[in-house]
Amino acid sequence: MNQPLIEARNLWKIYEETGERLEILRGVDFSVYSGETVAIMGASGAGKSTFLNLLGALDRPSKGELIFRGKNVAAFSDRERDEYRGQNLGFIFQFHHLLPEFTALENVMIPGRILGRSDAECRDEARELLIAVGLSNRPNHLPQELSGGERQRIAVARALMNRPALVLADEPSGNLDESNSERLHQLFLELNQKFQQTFLIVTHDRHLASLAGRRVYMHGGQIVPDQVES
Repeated sequence: MNQPLIEARNLWKIYEETGERLEILRGVDFSVYSGETVAIMGASGAGKSTFLNLLGALDRPSKGELIFRGKNVAAFSDRERDEYRGQNLGFIFQFHHLLPEFTALENVMIPGRILGRSDAECRDEARELLIAVGLSNRPNHLPQELSGGERQRIAVARALMNRPALVLADEPSGNLDESNSERLHQLFLELNQKFQQTFLIVTHDRHLASLAGRRVYMHGGQIVPDQVES
């Protein structure tokens, strides 16, 4: 197999407050390869969201390395971390976090505009992404005019705006009903197959995890490979 797209090497996250030491992540070794869809499962408090935040450079590890395409993200400056996120990553959260005053199309355009891409380029790309997520007929709708499932699909399109190497999703269907959850799960599969989009998904949803190409289980701040929560 080729070199990993992103690789955690002995990654730790430790909080020390009022004399107490809390080890959230404990020497995690883990790799994701381009084109994979990987699901991370585990009980609440196992360290899943903390791990995702470190991969996304939203937080810094206490020790260890995070290698992305040969570079140690853990050693990046704040400016380099911002560039890493903007140029390489897409984020999908349990709540869509759309800006209420912007239309669906404008929300999708935001990451591209942040990187300084032209308005025309961003608009064209956003329209293509709306087609990809099945919402080509909703470009001018405000978030409050869309259903919960539609809002989350807009959030998926936004995450793909800069053609990220890796999309990090934290409980992406956790706030949706069964029908919309299933639609979102199928969308991930379609995007992976059509664009070879790489997804790393933290989820409690066993059905979503079952659709991933690889499943791992996190327990006590460590990852057990090739297992699914029993």
